[in-house]
Amino acid sequence: MARARSFLLYWLPVVIWMCLIFTASSDQQSYQHSSRILGPLIHWLFPHLSDHAANTIILVVRKCAHLTEYAVLALLLWRAMRKPVRRDPRPWNSKHAFLSIFIVALYASTDEIHQSFVPTRTAHVSDVVIDTIGATVGIFTLWFIGRWRKNW
Repeated sequence: MARARSFLLYWLPVVIWMCLIFTASSDQQSYQHSSRILGPLIHWLFPHLSDHAANTIILVVRKCAHLTEYAVLALLLWRAMRKPVRRDPRPWNSKHAFLSIFIVALYASTDEIHQSFVPTRTAHVSDVVIDTIGATVGIFTLWFIGRWRKNW
């Protein structure tokens, strides 16, 4: 029973988040589909903006989404490996942090491989780099907040 509870509390959120990332790699979340939503919104907010500038903003928003979704994945992985409890006296463990970043890099690679099979998507090594940077930023932010709050 404790194992099932541990899985539900710590690993199920990781699996669900990975599934969300996987579905975001589908045709429905491609640049063509997301720009149909973001493009009109950007032109409504900034009516005099050129199409080139709007496309640049869409690209930046999409890459920031990559950073964010993989930062969240790294934090969920770190949490699942550490299994923190209230008033956790354990010091920071770099092993959990590096392992989280490594798993995110592997998952980002498989996500790009998946995208190479989707007709409206393309695979880019630069996206794996961006995703891994997102994971690193997430873990570094966690470490910084923990140090600031004197948790470790």
